[in-house]
Amino acid sequence: MTPTMIKSLTRKWKRSREGGEGVDPSGFDDPVATQTDWFPAAPGGASFGTHRLVQVSANRIEFSATLGAKFFFLVFLFAGLGVLCFQVNRIRIGQAYLLSQDSLVPILVGSIFAVVGSCMYWFGTAPRVFDQSRATFWHGRKEPAMLDAAGRSEKSTPLSSIHALQLLTEYVSGNKNSYYSYELNLVLDDGSRINVVDHGNLKRLRSDTQTLSQFLGKPVWDAIRNAPASGLQALKSPSRRQLTK
Repeated sequence: MTPTMIKSLTRKWKRSREGGEGVDPSGFDDPVATQTDWFPAAPGGASFGTHRLVQVSANRIEFSATLGAKFFFLVFLFAGLGVLCFQVNRIRIGQAYLLSQDSLVPILVGSIFAVVGSCMYWFGTAPRVFDQSRATFWHGRKEPAMLDAAGRSEKSTPLSSIHALQLLTEYVSGNKNSYYSYELNLVLDDGSRINVVDHGNLKRLRSDTQTLSQFLGKPVWDAIRNAPASGLQALKSPSRRQLTK
């Protein structure tokens, strides 16, 4: 068996663990389903629920970071700040010298943890917004300019270009532990995708996706392994009239 064949088989096995192998897009009875990818769009994820859907107003709904996710991000930040404060205090009272190795190493490590924690918190808590008044989806703290049908990016798109909501599973294998992470993607009318969230709380994600489906009036393409006994299915959304009752 050649190295190329081994790599091909390894890639195929890995993808099967991620949940894309064996998905038959034709089962969704939609030509766009056959044009899109059915492998995870955002490698990695989390083993716990990092986001939840929040109704901000009648016209706006968004995924916000959970308290657990915020705590996780802040652990890195405060751990780094704690090391820095401890070492600065040692230098202040004369127990250590600023330019010694015993001082520089903890200061460097503390600074790295503090910077990483700050970045994780800033980017990890950025909202994923669906705003009907602006007819736009975006991921970030800053509202984008009004978009037309061609005004798409990796983090924003007009709501009119969203064709369906895709649910996928990914097996994440680490050195110490392994887990399944579940992701929600927006499938656009040309078959391209935008990842919305990716975390480990399947029950919450499915519930949030159904709520989002009703808000947008779009179907859910659920390709998660432990989907209902009927297998892969497109869950049709209620009509807009039903939502207003």
